[in-house]
Amino acid sequence: MLISLVVVTYNRSDALLAVLRALALQSDHAFEVIVADDGSREEHVAALRELAPRLPYRLVHAWQADVGFTAAAARNWGARQARGDYLVLLDGDCVPRPDFVARHRALARPGCLLNGSRVLLSPALTERALTQPLELPSMPWHWWLAQRLRGGCNKWLGLFLRWPPGLRRARAGFRWKGIRSCNMGVWRRDFEAIDGFDESFDGWGHEDADFVLRLQRHGCARVDGYWATEVLHLWHRQAERAQESHNLDMVRARMQGDVVRAEHGLSHPRLPQLERSARVLRDGSARATPSPAPKA
Repeated sequence: MLISLVVVTYNRSDALLAVLRALALQSDHAFEVIVADDGSREEHVAALRELAPRLPYRLVHAWQADVGFTAAAARNWGARQARGDYLVLLDGDCVPRPDFVARHRALARPGCLLNGSRVLLSPALTERALTQPLELPSMPWHWWLAQRLRGGCNKWLGLFLRWPPGLRRARAGFRWKGIRSCNMGVWRRDFEAIDGFDESFDGWGHEDADFVLRLQRHGCARVDGYWATEVLHLWHRQAERAQESHNLDMVRARMQGDVVRAEHGLSHPRLPQLERSARVLRDGSARATPSPAPKA
């Protein structure tokens, strides 16, 4: 089973390159990467192009023009370029550990969506990781313990301890807390069945909660990926949240209804005339193919 990682980014090539370099260290090689670019400037695109030939996997740059925060549309555009049966959504500032793809594959189950986990890094540790030759994904447990004691990260055990795949991971019913589109796995057929992310959500906030709500209405069970899929979330300033309350109200209204398909999704984008492009920057191929995800 080929996994397609859809990595959303915007004008932060230093963080994106750290993510892409970490993906080159994965123990599971049966994946491709789609960079879903929400309108990065040319200097950031140039940095991506420069790194691409040195990466071992297939890399596609799916770009759309900058018209403000339109992450839902960027993810949909990125997902359209994917060839895999399973999509892993990842933010361009979330650095994966070497077993990240393997753990997503191990936890993938038919009829389920996987809600991943993260470790928050401090501004100081983020700056160090981006300006010095520091390979965060490969640092040993005692280094991370020291960082936790110094305030460099908000937790560390989940980076090394592995909770059994089937033990207390499933959650019944919709639960808003902990939804993170920065690290999420979903079958492509389920993504398409709900028409992807709803691009009606303008600006920052809660399009991921709506996405999970509609997936669960579609019949997907939510499975949590704590102590298995942790990524290292590089610090950044909060995005402008002027639209958050409006988006919040939209989700609350939908919780009272039965909406499953996006109002403006894959088949009916909100900005159909928006300039977009998709270019293969590295035509790598999957190497050793691991066992497929278990059948229902």
